[in-house]
Amino acid sequence: MHTVVVGTSGVTASDVLAVARDGARVELSAEAVAALAAAREIVDALAAKPDPVYGVSTGFGALATRHISTELRAQLQRNIVRSHAAGMGPRVEREVVRALMFLRLKTVCSGHTGVRPEVAQTMADVLNAGITPVVHEYGSLGCSGDLAPLSHCALTLMGEGDAEGPDGVVRPAGELLAQHGIEAVELREKEGLALLNGTDGMLGMLIMALADLDTLYKSADITAALSMEGLLGTDKVLAPELHAIRPHPGQAASAANMLAVLKDSQLTGHHQDDAPRVQDAYSVRCAPQVAGAGRDTMAHARLVAERELAAAVDNPVVLPDGRVESNGNFHGAPVAYVLDFLAIAAADLASIAERRTDRLLDKNRSHGLPPFLADDAGVDSGLMIAQYTQAALVSEMKRLAVPASADSIPSSAMQEDHVSMGWSAARKLRTAVDNLTRVVAVELYAATRAVELREGLTPAPASRAVIEAVRKAGVQGPGPDRFLAPDLAAADAFVRSGQLVAAAESVTGPLQ
Repeated sequence: MHTVVVGTSGVTASDVLAVARDGARVELSAEAVAALAAAREIVDALAAKPDPVYGVSTGFGALATRHISTELRAQLQRNIVRSHAAGMGPRVEREVVRALMFLRLKTVCSGHTGVRPEVAQTMADVLNAGITPVVHEYGSLGCSGDLAPLSHCALTLMGEGDAEGPDGVVRPAGELLAQHGIEAVELREKEGLALLNGTDGMLGMLIMALADLDTLYKSADITAALSMEGLLGTDKVLAPELHAIRPHPGQAASAANMLAVLKDSQLTGHHQDDAPRVQDAYSVRCAPQVAGAGRDTMAHARLVAERELAAAVDNPVVLPDGRVESNGNFHGAPVAYVLDFLAIAAADLASIAERRTDRLLDKNRSHGLPPFLADDAGVDSGLMIAQYTQAALVSEMKRLAVPASADSIPSSAMQEDHVSMGWSAARKLRTAVDNLTRVVAVELYAATRAVELREGLTPAPASRAVIEAVRKAGVQGPGPDRFLAPDLAAADAFVRSGQLVAAAESVTGPLQ
């Protein structure tokens, strides 16, 4: 099994994906253990002094003015975890919780939190045992970080609350720890706060969304190319020299992908022989511009994620010179913004894909295709309602594109009076990505059928490879009406699994 070693300088996106989705093991580097011990010495020294230090010998948030006596500090750390584990609603997905825990461990190992090495080791042990704390949908305002979700994870470290075992059964966390030989931690000064105060949930969901969108944007380029063939559009608009004079890198990449898929097609531009069109519709002609803008938005989001992966997000933080300073680095605004940006881009990509699908089904705009791609229009409805489903998905994605980060609700008696709502931005982005997969699947279903209905004209080799693969995957071709939901589900699985990209790349080579 792959092992991810956590040091003091952060982790990579591939590390997060390996732990969250693939169950990779986690180890602490010797450097991290040394940094943890050194920072803990500083916290212990401050705890022994009479002067109040936030998070070490005071209350939290609006209660930070109270100095906590030595005998109450362990209780203070337990209490902050218990009281902050106040989530409600459905359970959050296992991969999100594993990303959340792993990214908090990443910050702990930076040596800036003051957590003892044994607490960090317990975090790694819980991940390695496949124990997943029960975390709920609601409870985070994204400032100070993802408090409630992280608190439910910290509760598991204490042997309290509920967690899911590797067998998928939810049981009391204490039982699961004992079953795997893991000793529950007794939190000391600063440790409870350090386990709760980070942007780890929203960052983990950003990283996973970027990985999924990377495949989806390639998939959308492929389906746009197939739709262009089905509509007998012209690929002249994809010429590299046209995109060079508007030098957005994402636009050039999408155009190059479409051109690669369409190489040697006998369908593109065919309309100029018998039914001239000066230009194709925007949904066909401007496909690279729209998908490209989304790709460039992803590039910015990836830069933000990389910076956050290298960050130590906590409050207060232990600095190398021995100071323990309060700060605002836990605020989720940088991550929240890009999560919202990605939801906007995903909605627009879905919107243009749906317009191409609708054009394929409309006999007045499809340039010779049968109405709704039906076998016997009137007796058969063809893909009429598949487009309804696609339109419903796009409509929801437009609602999900409303920014969460533009909202703020004050909390903690106005101490935390401006919050990021980054967790909410991440949760709706996950839904948007899920819906975008379905939207692309419907376009794939319609476009492959349209290409096959162009009898006497040979599609591009890459298109033929996609059609052959999707038919083998259980997505049926043209013919009389049938139960459509299973076909759409098979098309969705074909896109979601990456088989669409793999089929095209078997001819084109790696797409951008």
